[in-house]
Amino acid sequence: MTVPTAVPAISAVGVRKSFGDHVVLDGVDLEVARGTVFALLGPNGAGKTTMVRILATLAAPDAGEIRVAGRDLRREPDAVREAIGVTGQFSAVDDLLTGRENLALMADLHHMARAERGRIDDLLDRLDLGAAADRLAMTYSGGMRRRLDLAMTLVGAPEVIFLDEPTTGLDPRSRRAVWEIVRGLVRDGTTVFLTTQHLDEADHLADRVAILDGGRLVAQGRAEELKARLPGGRIDLRFADAATRSAAARALGRPDADGDDPALRIPTDGNVATLRAVLRALDDADLDVVALAVRTPDLDDVFLEVTR
Repeated sequence: MTVPTAVPAISAVGVRKSFGDHVVLDGVDLEVARGTVFALLGPNGAGKTTMVRILATLAAPDAGEIRVAGRDLRREPDAVREAIGVTGQFSAVDDLLTGRENLALMADLHHMARAERGRIDDLLDRLDLGAAADRLAMTYSGGMRRRLDLAMTLVGAPEVIFLDEPTTGLDPRSRRAVWEIVRGLVRDGTTVFLTTQHLDEADHLADRVAILDGGRLVAQGRAEELKARLPGGRIDLRFADAATRSAAARALGRPDADGDDPALRIPTDGNVATLRAVLRALDDADLDVVALAVRTPDLDDVFLEVTR
């Protein structure tokens, strides 16, 4: 089935899910463009994993209209499963098989023809596992296991991949390696639906971010758009001494601070023109800045602002 590129990779309207009296998802609407990374954030228990399980056909919604890879989730669940890959929070790797054997097992489950099996070697090389391909998976490090887990998801060449907290427990180097893999997938046209507790991960990878809290989406948009909604940006200036700081405050028309602290903080909207104007005023007053930093709200600030 060929799906027009204009059709969203994922479209969900009014998704609801309860477990007994506990409402987990309460009318969630979202849309994910093809060939992008979409990050779903939220506190523990917000419903992120439940949303992923529903979109991946592993759980049934109580209500809502959902299409994944152009297929209707209720009427065409098998077609949806053929079009997606899922990497959960916990590894699905078989420790008693080698890396290559784990991928061959996935190829068998996908009923891949022998001519297509060259994809296994391609994936091992692409995810930097070629040298360890014939070692038992139990000997792999945490980062290698995570990359093998991703390779197993990619064997079937899915259109949409769900990554549920894919870098949990990884060291910074391994996290960066997973990030590069995700970027490579998107360059090849794959859509990635990501849940993560690492807000810097969403900031680095995601084209769009949504924050789920109490079963509802409380914010959605590009990371820069969400950060721009919050006040609190500032330019931190440090001078050689308090006297220079006072002169800078006068030059900038700002209230001066008390005491011997040589630092001066200037509110800013994060606009480059504002920074340029500050530097020009200091230059005109022949005042030297020892250190300068621009502080703008980040996704942590957005997250804390919109979640309870």
